[in-house]
Amino acid sequence: MSQRPLALVTGVGRRAGIGAALALRLATDGWDLALSWWSPYDVRVHGAADPDGIDDVVAGCEHAGARVTRLPVDLADPEQAAALVGRAETEAGVPVTAVVMSHCESVDSDLATTTLESFDRHMAVNARAPFLIVQAYAARLRAGAPAPGDRRRIVALTSDHVAFNLPYGTSKGALDRLIVGAAQELADVHVSANVVNPGPNDTGWMTDEVRDAVVAQTPGGRPSTPADTAALVGFLCGPDGGWVNGQLLKSDGGFSAK
Repeated sequence: MSQRPLALVTGVGRRAGIGAALALRLATDGWDLALSWWSPYDVRVHGAADPDGIDDVVAGCEHAGARVTRLPVDLADPEQAAALVGRAETEAGVPVTAVVMSHCESVDSDLATTTLESFDRHMAVNARAPFLIVQAYAARLRAGAPAPGDRRRIVALTSDHVAFNLPYGTSKGALDRLIVGAAQELADVHVSANVVNPGPNDTGWMTDEVRDAVVAQTPGGRPSTPADTAALVGFLCGPDGGWVNGQLLKSDGGFSAK
């Protein structure tokens, strides 16, 4: 049996996405992985599912020494979301030590154009699914003896988008409160829980106009990359990251400092 701890990482479908960078960083840092993704979302929102993306990510993680369990899942379905932690443990054969949530529903709309269906779907994927995942993770930890020092972590990716990306920003605000609350409520099972805001991340969606605007506002002189986000998440999940707890951290190169 593997001696590496197991991290459940959601939202790992596209090679260009932040989830893929998180998976590769954690694999390099000594984690085994249970990776979830949902290709129909990528088709609907990005126009292509990057069908070979998950294979490429898995190959990279395995090359770094990780055992990888694949878990395609529709997190808009509450039953699938609630079962994900248990499914990861059953298929990987070991307990989940860390949960890293980088999945999202993100479709731009404002107050006037957001439909009820879209609002509900954003809340289901971005807030309800993390609630169900964290709830299941906590229940499974409480079923065993508390073990300080085994790097029990929750990390979720958030955003400060609100205007003209209203349902996304609203649901991410709910996610923030969920994770900060979990940091308090899961003290008995020694979990450190934090939220990471990557800022504008160049994952293939930026136009030249958007990229120029981001560069102009970022002291570092470039947009953030998935690797930048992965570096912070890797630290939080590492042996020195446990004392950081209940925080909303920004990894945006100073973009939000103005």
